[in-house]
Amino acid sequence: MRRITFFFLLLAMASYVHAENTKPNVVFILADDLGWADTTLYGKTSFYETPNIERLASRGVTFNNAYSCPICSPTRASILTGQTPARHGITAPAAHLAINRPTATTSKAGPPHQKSTNVQSATRLDSELPTLGKIIKAAGYQTAHFGKWHLGREGYSALEHGFDVDLPHWYGPGPKNGYLSPWGYPEMKDGPDGEHIEDRMAEEAVQWLRTRDKTKPFFMNYWQFSVHGPFGAKPELIEYYRQKLRRGEVHQSPTYAAMVHSLDEAVGTLLDTLDSEGISENTIIIFYSDNGGNMHSGLEEVDGEGESYITRLTSNHPLRGGKGNIHEGGVRVPAVISWPGVTKPGSLNQTRIQSNDLYPTLLKMLGLDNPKNHTIDGVNFTAALRGATLKRPPMFTYLPSHGNTPHWLPPAMSVHYGDWKLIRIFHYGDEHSHDYRLYNLRTDISESQNLAMTNPEIVEDLDTLIDQYLNETEIAIPAPNPNFDISTFDASRIGAQAGGLKMAGKSKPSDSKNSPPANSSMTPPRLLLGWTVRNGTSAVLEDYLQLAPLGRQPFIANAKVETDGSADLRIRLQSHSDGAIVLQWREEGQDTFPKEGQRISIDVKKNVWMELNANIPTEGRIIHLRLYTVAGKGTTKIDWIEFGSKSENALQRWDFKFPKPSPGSNPK
Repeated sequence: MRRITFFFLLLAMASYVHAENTKPNVVFILADDLGWADTTLYGKTSFYETPNIERLASRGVTFNNAYSCPICSPTRASILTGQTPARHGITAPAAHLAINRPTATTSKAGPPHQKSTNVQSATRLDSELPTLGKIIKAAGYQTAHFGKWHLGREGYSALEHGFDVDLPHWYGPGPKNGYLSPWGYPEMKDGPDGEHIEDRMAEEAVQWLRTRDKTKPFFMNYWQFSVHGPFGAKPELIEYYRQKLRRGEVHQSPTYAAMVHSLDEAVGTLLDTLDSEGISENTIIIFYSDNGGNMHSGLEEVDGEGESYITRLTSNHPLRGGKGNIHEGGVRVPAVISWPGVTKPGSLNQTRIQSNDLYPTLLKMLGLDNPKNHTIDGVNFTAALRGATLKRPPMFTYLPSHGNTPHWLPPAMSVHYGDWKLIRIFHYGDEHSHDYRLYNLRTDISESQNLAMTNPEIVEDLDTLIDQYLNETEIAIPAPNPNFDISTFDASRIGAQAGGLKMAGKSKPSDSKNSPPANSSMTPPRLLLGWTVRNGTSAVLEDYLQLAPLGRQPFIANAKVETDGSADLRIRLQSHSDGAIVLQWREEGQDTFPKEGQRISIDVKKNVWMELNANIPTEGRIIHLRLYTVAGKGTTKIDWIEFGSKSENALQRWDFKFPKPSPGSNPK
């Protein structure tokens, strides 16, 4: 009798272990800054190559209307909590900052040219919240987080939110020292020089998958650093895309294409491992991006013929705007979900989903209950995974701060409902009322026609939905700015990126010709008239060029000057402080600027427009100029520059003026 009882006990134990093994595993892949048009899923690019994301799509369902928050940390918090940023309080990418601000707060005032105040974001994801990691771990899952976190410093890491493993355990907004080793992470050894961080992260994830306790299911975050800045890639991949480049196409950055390539290869590594381990058929895979593609950063690139040019990082065409923007280009993202035995392989679904929907949906997929006493804004869309097209309830997006990206808007909130999208811009109407943008996305995916004036009833109905949500959440919202001064307000600057493209350096350039300046920004090249800006931001404002420092002393340079022998430089400028500007030159036959000599200092006085003159006494052929501004934190303004030989009547002149539209034109 005892033997029979023992036999049935063993049988029950074996059945229990077997039942545990049949629970579905989860791999959650989150790309960083990957736009809706940055993969081959939707037919918007032929330059980038994403065969492994396509491979994943062949196993599951691709969502054509997937949305995130406009910026990274808010999306990450929404995924883990099921709440919108309005509710969890992380409304900006501020979670890496030293200041510990547990909740969002409304600023009391702002600069005089802004009609509304900003909301100051929380800088930590509350460790008391029932995040996905905690709930799934409590259900008996092994958990691990690989890659970017950006939801808080020590004490608020993935380890405090339910994950057993957190590598590289880094709180920053992007790769610490770039994509290619040495990376400099305190808690992870560097790889061989030049090793790509996604290769390493994928290797670490694979090692964890192979050595885990195989009697238990697992939940693994693979949250990629790619394709966030600092921008850099494998030299051989940059060269591959440089040769593939065709000028005139929408996407023009070989570096960014190479970054997308490495992102996609990491996806392939994970798929290969799941297949080789024999667990693909029992593993849910989610692929998502945290916001739209970056339209505000630019790179200096070199094409296949060796010609340098400046290009935007990527394009979200036909969507309007990009990362940091409440328009579609900032919030619409690529998304694929594979749920073996449920999703139809290779299918496409038009259901509108949002990043906070992933919380209740994933819990439902795993057969887990929503936590008690935790408000969830997200919507369970498992029916869409089974093939249905759902009509989603109203979907809210919250971006309560002023921006500086193409097509940016002041503090705003939007609601998507049916074909319509309404954007409320807080306090930017008359007498501190709200301003509105209304778009029909079915007929106008590019948000090119504001229909608010001709559809007041729809505006009122959708605005009521916003009011209802704000009243229910009782959150921090923008307020009228008590410091607002109408004389300083210029409505034409809304949506225009101040200073033009934010130029960004690559972490590991493939060669010196293709190496852009680190930490600098630049106005569109046509406005700089052949000059480039280093170590600073630039903006052409009215009738002058304005320079501001970024860490080091800024300078402007021109490599297209040619003067034989003695030359003269004249310049009209206004300096932020007393000091000296420095003129430096390079002559034909010199590969670099000499460390000593070939420079002239010219004294300047602060806050006074001055016409300055300098003579360069040389017998050589000058081919390259640099002009350093006075060191310090203030701005320098340059009206015009003349350079050349007076004696030969061969002066070049550069007048920095923002072009004004001709009568009857329609500038964009």
